[in-house]
Amino acid sequence: MSTAAINGITVGYDDEGDGAPLLLVHGHPFDRTMWRPQVAHFAAAGWRVIAPDLRGYGQSTVVPGKTTLATFARDLAALLDHLGIAAAVLGGLSMGGQVVMEFHRLFPHRVRALVLADTSPHAETEDGRRERNETADRLLREGMAGYADEMLLRMIAPRNLQVLPAVAEHVLGMMRGTSPEGAAAALRGRAERPDYMQMLEDVTVPTLVVVGLEDEFTPVTEAHLIRERVPGATLAVIEGAGHMPNLERQTEFNTDLDIFLTAVAASPGRPANQL
Repeated sequence: MSTAAINGITVGYDDEGDGAPLLLVHGHPFDRTMWRPQVAHFAAAGWRVIAPDLRGYGQSTVVPGKTTLATFARDLAALLDHLGIAAAVLGGLSMGGQVVMEFHRLFPHRVRALVLADTSPHAETEDGRRERNETADRLLREGMAGYADEMLLRMIAPRNLQVLPAVAEHVLGMMRGTSPEGAAAALRGRAERPDYMQMLEDVTVPTLVVVGLEDEFTPVTEAHLIRERVPGATLAVIEGAGHMPNLERQTEFNTDLDIFLTAVAASPGRPANQL
């Protein structure tokens, strides 16, 4: 792991491989290790893969209070500045997908392509805002253990709890290991997230939408909606996976992403190593 001092915090990140930059953004309440299979695979395939811990998660500084999607996005931009990267392919899952959409809203000139996995473009509802703030209060009061145990049953497809015990253990470990203060701050920030539906219509870069067929949080209908909004977007539905297809069905996820990235690298414009 490397670290960078940016925006008044320290960010922990992995930076593997050489070539065109691919920035992968984790979801809540996880950390950069959720992308471990993709970091290894795509670094070996000729990409420079960067997977940071968002502020409040993993090895990055915990900042109590409220962390908005815009704050996360500006941290990513500062990390790219630190690394001397002008533009990159950005991919995110769940909350990470929302951070990526916010990054595109703020810094569209720095986005070479988008990967939006198991995510939602909608603003939070009134009920959703109340629930997120109540959950934040609960995490600060009780810690992560009970919440993590409950969420595991919805994060991955039910059958995978038995047939993929190492994945279940990894997902549970990430959730239990997350700082309650960091998770609560992100929940409060996401409660105020904007709507990205209109922005999606303005996306001009190649876009891959990915979803697990058994995802309870962001179902296939949500992925179809994003695909329909983004001009020319591609949709990949991963069978046998829930909310974490990159871990539950690593081979299928990597294959779909491989096909997409190969097309991005071959597309007209800047050379592949200068995305």
